[in-house]
Parts: sequence; C-alpha cells; structure tokens
Amino acid sequence: MLEIKDKQFYMDGKPFNIYSGAIHYFRTVPEYWEDRLTKLKLAGFNTVETYVCWNLHEPKPGEFNFSGILDIEKFIETAEKVGLYCIVRPGPYICAEWDFGGLPAWLLKDKNMQIRCMYPDFLKCIDRFYHELLGRLVPHLQSNGGNIIAMQVENEYGSYGNDKEYLQYVENLTRECGVDCLLFTSDSNDNNMISGGSLPHIFKVLNFGSRSRTAFDVMKNFKNDGPNMCGEFWCGWFDHWRDIHHTRNSLEIVNEIKGFIDNDASFNVYMFHGGTNFGFTAGANQNPGHGYEPTVTSYDYCALLTEWGDYTPAYHAVRKLLCEKQGIELSQLPESPKLQSIGKVELTQSAHLFDNLNNIGEKHHVPVPESMEYFGQNFGMIYYETTLKGKYNPTPIYFRNVHDFADIYFDGKHKSSIDRTLYTLEGETTLKDVIFKKEKDESKPFLMPSFEGERKIGVLVDTMGRVNYGENMLDRKGLSDIYVGIQRMMNFDVWTLPLDNLQKLSWEKLKKDDEPVFLRGTFKANGNADCFVHLDNFTRGFVVVNGFNLGRFWNVGPQKSLYIPGTILKEENEIIIYNAGGYSAPDVEITDKHDLG
Repeated sequence: MLEIKDKQFYMDGKPFNIYSGAIHYFRTVPEYWEDRLTKLKLAGFNTVETYVCWNLHEPKPGEFNFSGILDIEKFIETAEKVGLYCIVRPGPYICAEWDFGGLPAWLLKDKNMQIRCMYPDFLKCIDRFYHELLGRLVPHLQSNGGNIIAMQVENEYGSYGNDKEYLQYVENLTRECGVDCLLFTSDSNDNNMISGGSLPHIFKVLNFGSRSRTAFDVMKNFKNDGPNMCGEFWCGWFDHWRDIHHTRNSLEIVNEIKGFIDNDASFNVYMFHGGTNFGFTAGANQNPGHGYEPTVTSYDYCALLTEWGDYTPAYHAVRKLLCEKQGIELSQLPESPKLQSIGKVELTQSAHLFDNLNNIGEKHHVPVPESMEYFGQNFGMIYYETTLKGKYNPTPIYFRNVHDFADIYFDGKHKSSIDRTLYTLEGETTLKDVIFKKEKDESKPFLMPSFEGERKIGVLVDTMGRVNYGENMLDRKGLSDIYVGIQRMMNFDVWTLPLDNLQKLSWEKLKKDDEPVFLRGTFKANGNADCFVHLDNFTRGFVVVNGFNLGRFWNVGPQKSLYIPGTILKEENEIIIYNAGGYSAPDVEITDKHDLG
C-alpha cells in the first residue's frame, strides 16, 4: 500500500518514488492502450495518470457511457497487466484543454448555473456522476487488490476559486463513495493558487514546467507533511488555431527530470502520450488581451510519444535516465507504429447542408434565440431563421454573443461571416455588438439594405471548443440575439445539428458549390496501419472516416492534417468531409506524414 510517513512515500513499507506519465484513455483508441502503457513501463516509469472526462461519460443527465474508448476500467486493468500503478483525477473539472474542462454541456441549460462551488444543482449533478464513476473504480483501489494508489480532489482549483466548503464537499463525497486511497490537490507553484486551491489536511502537489530544482520552495509557506511531488511536469504545451506548433528540446526535458531525481522528488510527466482530441472534444481559452483561442485537434503536446505513439528523442533520453537511476536493464522496445500512404482520394458525392436540415437536424420554434445547450445539444452546429416583415430603411444589424462562427443569409443568399477568434476584448466574456471584420485591424458596420415586404434572415452558427480554463467557462454556443437597429428579432425556427447522424444525409453526384457542404469518397487501405489525411484544398470543418469523427481542421493552421488510427480502417473505406466554405479541389491526400505546422 502507498502511504506517507516522515515526508516520504512508502510502498509496502519500503521508500518509494512515483515516476508517472500521463495518458488519457479518451484520447487514444482502446486497441492501442496496451502499446502506449507498455512503452511507459519500459521507459522506467512505475505509474500512469489519467483524467476522467465527465462530459463523455454522462452525455445526457443520468445516461452513462463506459464502453469503447470510455472503458476506464479496462484501461486501468491494462495498466495493471503491464505492471503500472494508476493515479486517477476524476475532476469533476479537469481542464485538460478539453471541451468545458470536462464538465457536461447540459449543465449550461440552467441559465443560473454556477460551477465549481456550492451551487445546489451543480452539487446534485456531481453526486450522481461520482456515485456512478467511483462505484466502478473502488474495486480497482490498491486496498482491494487493484493498482489505483491515489486520486485527486478537484483540479487546480486555486486558478478558479477559493470555496473551501466546496473542496471539502468533493473530498467528503469521494470518501463517501468508498475511496480510501491517498487524496491530493494540485495547483501551480504560486502562493495565491495554493492558498485558494488546497485544504490543510490534504496532500498537496504542484504543477509546473521548469525550475524543478527550486519550484518546491513555495511549499515552505504551507503545511504539507508529504514528499515533494510535481503533479504535472509540462514537458511541452498545446496548440491553438492561428498559433504556432509548440516544441521543446529533449535535453531541456531531461535536465528538468534530473532535477526531480537529484532532489528525491516524485513527478508526473504531462503528457507522456498526448493523443488526439477526436470529434468535437477540443477545448479553448479566452483570456484578457487574447480573446477566444480554440485548441487544435492534435494533442501532440511535444510528449515523449508522438500523437500516433512513436518514440521521440525525449523518450529515449528520459528512458536512459530513469532506468539508470533505478538499475533497470534496457530491454527491447516494441516496434514503431506502422504507417501507410494511400495517396489521392477523390470525393465524388456531395450533400449540401441546407438541403439536409430536416434529415440530420431537429426543428424547434422559440420566441427568441436560445443557445445550443438550451435544446440539450452538446456539440455541432445550430441554424436560426426568422422573417422580418414591413418596410425598412438601411439599418445596422447586430448578431450578439456569436459562439463561434456565423454565416449570415438574407433570403437564402450568403451576406457575411463572423469569426469570434478575430476579436480581442479586454475583460469581456462574450461579443456585445458584432462588427464584421475583414482584418484584425480593419472594421466596418454592417448595414442591412432597405426592403419592403419580407426578408428571411438566417444564421448558421458553427462551434469550436468551449472554454476550459479561467473565468469565461460559461461558454454557451450559438447566439443570444439579433437586433435590427434597436428592434429585437423574435419568432425563430431553429435547427439543432449535432452532426452525429451523417448516415441520414441525402447524397447526389458532386457539383461545385461554395455553400456549406458534405463531400464523400471511398478508398482502399493496406491493412490497419495508421495514416494522416491532408486538407490543403479545404477551409474549415471536420472529417469522418467509417463513421469515426477524426476531429476539426482549419486552414489557418498550425495543424494541416488529421490522424487516422489504423484500427478504424477496413479494406473498403468511406470518408466524409464537412467544409464550411469554398474549396479548391474535391480531393484529399492520405499519407504516412503528419503536418502539425
């Protein structure tokens, strides 16, 4: 059993250091779990750490999913099989550059919702989820013969709030559900964050990415009877759209880990293997001075293993260091993942979005626009339509709180677009009165032309990730209002489009059109080797292969290709691309090379 005494970890009565690496089961297909975990073990690590994604496990209130890529018990059992202990971080909030920090979007249907505090309805939801989740994990605790040695209480709470009653509630709930292992909190190595995010009697770990030899000095200001431990050593960083791809020198990573070893500290490398934000699961940031910044599909993170599980120079360097430290003989490693090049794939069929609203969408009628969450929709797009009647002069028209892209239509014709990522608003949670922009530094008011009779106004809103960190997390998707001058538009037809039912699309022979469109093609694969689809000809959208959503793409970069796990491929394969705007050619390249920018 893991225990703490004399400011030291002990395992079964012997001094012990936790050498952990982070792998998120929900970012790696299950068929590859054992491979990634084996590579962790063979690199000299003794523990794997994972978050838990509440939003996918409970997609609707009271409806749970622990199958397939969400089978956390199988992941933990696989870790035990290869000889690893496990640290679980159940949240309920996880950050993780994951949509809404792992909180379920349906929480936002309550317009008064307050998260991560003693708001009663939030606590009721946590109770239900924890009893379901932890009931599954308790049999895997070390005290019950399993390999779970520790669990986290909340996550970096000091970067959000300081409600100690809430933290105590989460701790008590965890214990009530039968968890008897070591509990801990984690916060950045900062007095303010530790003060707000910790409890005096719970073991505290710190999260940071540099200065491993001195970062623990801050703990002198706090009671902590345990050893020094870094709960997240950030070996790299994540990428935003419109940003650069982050990398880090392997020598720098090794030097930081050597600092832990020299000071007899425990650590968790975040990430050992980053994996992929499949589907619409990537999150976003919104901070003063930066505006809204959605995260890319790849969670490469400059981790020790690549997104597709291959070795990096940092892997080999860290492996040499850890194995030498522990007297572990270097054994033969598994082969690198097999990759394949398929070449050009022609897209021969199309299905226009507006021709398929009733096929893949659900129609609602509401007096005023409502968010996606109001309708119980977690991901995808939403289309609003209303009719303005009368005689109108040229008038400014405002589309408020657009989250995140909007295409504006007058009488079925595209008039303009809104891109939330182009706005930098100090201290603003959402856009107020949208002004259409051609460039970041050039703006002009948008006037609705005069008319007499009727004008149909349509707004298609496409989404990126919900904000996963900080003060702006109540990131409801869609839009809140349309105003023509000072008149609030009312009486809307709304189509919710979750985009999880593309088998209902009505296809026709390809015809070139710049409208929002789905394109479909087929290709043969040479076995189950991994590959990457390159979207150079397209603007922004997502890709589905054999019903599996690979994630979002956007030509602003840095990421220019999407990872295709070989496990989803067959001899004959279907690929569907949703493209939000014009494209230069109806084809894609599938190769053995990833382009992260």
